[in-house]
Amino acid sequence: MKESNTPSSSRRTFLRQLSGTVGGTLLSFSLPAWAVSRSPQGWEETGDAAPVQDTGRKLGIALVGLGNYSTHQLAPALEQTKNCRLAGIVTGTPAKAEKWKRKYNIPNRSVYNYQNFDAIKDNPDIDIVYVVLPNSMHAEFTIRAAAAGKHVICEKPMAISVKECEQMIEACQKADRLLSIGYRLHFEPHNLTMMEFGKNNVYGAVKKVQARDGMDIEPNVWRLDKKLAGGGPLMDVGIYCVQAAIYTVGKNPIAVTAREGEKTDLKRFSQVEQSLLWQLEFPGGVLADCETSYAKEMNMLRVDAERGWYALEPAYAYKGITGSSSQGKLDLPQVNQQALQMDDFATCVRQNKKSRVPGEMGLRDVRILTAIYEAASTGVRIELNNL
Repeated sequence: MKESNTPSSSRRTFLRQLSGTVGGTLLSFSLPAWAVSRSPQGWEETGDAAPVQDTGRKLGIALVGLGNYSTHQLAPALEQTKNCRLAGIVTGTPAKAEKWKRKYNIPNRSVYNYQNFDAIKDNPDIDIVYVVLPNSMHAEFTIRAAAAGKHVICEKPMAISVKECEQMIEACQKADRLLSIGYRLHFEPHNLTMMEFGKNNVYGAVKKVQARDGMDIEPNVWRLDKKLAGGGPLMDVGIYCVQAAIYTVGKNPIAVTAREGEKTDLKRFSQVEQSLLWQLEFPGGVLADCETSYAKEMNMLRVDAERGWYALEPAYAYKGITGSSSQGKLDLPQVNQQALQMDDFATCVRQNKKSRVPGEMGLRDVRILTAIYEAASTGVRIELNNL
């Protein structure tokens, strides 16, 4: 007998799909079928890249850039993956290279700097390059990695301009390589549930979305340098709000209005915005009110629908995401998002299957970010006709 499409029955169904989980550990977590087969925007077609022959070995990933995210998130996550492993590093700091070589038993032949990076093409141990550099360097090293014959994961935002995103996609297509963007929340149970609720109208049609993400950033970091970052918090944590609005509504926005928040620290934010507020308009009159900041701690997502509401707070954290709804608490497992993300891409490479978070998604989002900045600077409603 088919279950009714009610909040409680949907939650039971979802939890049954997670029934393989033992204590919420990574290796036992199995993505539900609706998440595996299709994203809210329908990227389910396969790519054309030649698959890696499945010999049973884990695919090798080289991390390009050994900053905080690689050090504290990606490298530890690679120790928990099933389908891939840390096989190489790229850094401009010799001391970091030595430390990582010792800690992760990386051979000298798999250690590169930014000048000799292109020699990675001759290293059969490395199948995938993960670009974890300042935003302005994403395009260059994605294009160079593809030319070296490597599949690519690129951190978000994909690049600092639409043109760069298009060049990255073209380079990977020309080289017959897969390209994925580091949207880890597409592998996280709470955010996947938000997608399901919106897609299936579990609480009725979505009426309104609220998404906020911000932090009190330390001074003198590259993210405050416009040449390196391309912008302020919108190009960093704000992109999670754009993503959340789209995957909870299940449609692309059609227009945006925006305004820059007041600057209270002119020294720290001399080059980039301190905060931004914007509203995305979706087909059917659905509105998403979003806010991002580098001077205020925020981390939430709430959806109001016809028959109730559902929310996450925190919504975009690396761990500890919690959810609730008008029907009660969302009791879902905690997972290693980055490990699941990298394992999934390794599977895509093996099976010659396009990532559910492909370059085209990254391009779409950079188009939206560009429109938000335009709306904030002009005070004009910007239509989004090219998504």
